[in-house]
Amino acid sequence: MTEPQISIRNLCVDYITDAGDIRAVNDVSFDIGKGEVFGLAGESGCGKSTVAFSLMRLHKPPAYISHGEVFFDGHGDLLKKSDEAMSRFRWKEVSMVFQSAMNALNPVLTMEEQFCDVIMRHTNFTRDQAKRRAEGLLEIVDIHPSRLSDYPHQFSGGMRQRLVIAIALALNPKMIIMDEPTTALDVVVQREILQKIYALKEEFGFSILFITHDLSLMVEFSDRIGIMYAGELIEVAPSKQILTTPFHPYTEGLGSSFPPLTGPKTKLKGIPGSPLNLFDIPKGCRFQARCGKTQPSCYTERTSLQMIEPGRLSNCHLFTAQNVKA
Repeated sequence: MTEPQISIRNLCVDYITDAGDIRAVNDVSFDIGKGEVFGLAGESGCGKSTVAFSLMRLHKPPAYISHGEVFFDGHGDLLKKSDEAMSRFRWKEVSMVFQSAMNALNPVLTMEEQFCDVIMRHTNFTRDQAKRRAEGLLEIVDIHPSRLSDYPHQFSGGMRQRLVIAIALALNPKMIIMDEPTTALDVVVQREILQKIYALKEEFGFSILFITHDLSLMVEFSDRIGIMYAGELIEVAPSKQILTTPFHPYTEGLGSSFPPLTGPKTKLKGIPGSPLNLFDIPKGCRFQARCGKTQPSCYTERTSLQMIEPGRLSNCHLFTAQNVKA
C-alpha cells in the first residue's frame, strides 16, 4: 500500500434506541493509500455506510461517534474538528457519492444551481466562473454542457449517477467515498460508470472508498477489500486474493453466494441463518451461529483483527499466522 491518505483507528458508532444504545460499528481500523481504491463489502446492516458517514461526520441523532480517531493527510483527527472546520473540509478534501442519486439531487433546482451552490460555497468563484467549471465537469462525465439548465428528473438513472460523480469532482478532492454508486443500474451502465470513475481516478489521482454489496464487482474495481460483519471488520486482503484464498468463513460464504462469470456452472451455497441481532451479541465470535467450521474457542473467546501474512488480516480463530504457515 502507498502512503496512507486516511487512517481510521478504533472507530465506534452507536445508535440511541428506546431499548438502550446499540453499537453499529465496533472498533473498526483500516487505512486507504493515496490513489488506492479500497472496497468495503458485507450484508445490509453490517455497518458499511455508517463507517462512510462517520468519515465525513454526517451522522445525525440518534447516531453518534462514541470512540475512535480519523486522520486525513495532515489534517489531524477529523473527529475533533469543529462543525465549521468540517463544513470547509467536506467536498474540498473528501467528497461523497451517495447511494441514491435521485435522492441526493434536489428535484426543484436545475443542475446549474446545484453545481454552482457547491463550487461557490467553497471557492471565490463568481457565478459565471462556477458555471464554466460546471460545464467542464459535465464534459468530463460525457454529458453535454447544455443540459445544465435541466432538472434531475429529466436525466436517466445512469446520467444522474454521473451528475453526482461530477459534483463530487467539482473541487478536486483527494478522496471520494462512493456508497453503492451503481445500485439499481443495469450491468451495462454499471460497467460504463465504473470505467469512467477509474479513468477519472487515474487522471486526477484521488483515492476511493468503494462500498457495495456486489463482491464480484468490487474485486474487479478495487485494489484491496475489507469485509464487514455485524459492525466489525473481519478480513482485509488484496482484491485478487480475497475470493481465491479467503481467511474467514463469512468471506468464503460471500464468495459462494454469486455465480461465476466463467467456468463450469456450480450450485450456489449462500450463508445459512440471519444477520446477528446487535442487541444480543454472543460471548465469542460474532459469526458463530452461522459458521460451519466452529471450534470450542469460537464460543468463549472474542476475536480481533490480526495480521496473518503481509497484506492479509483476519479476526477468525481458524486463521492465524501459525495455522496459515502450517
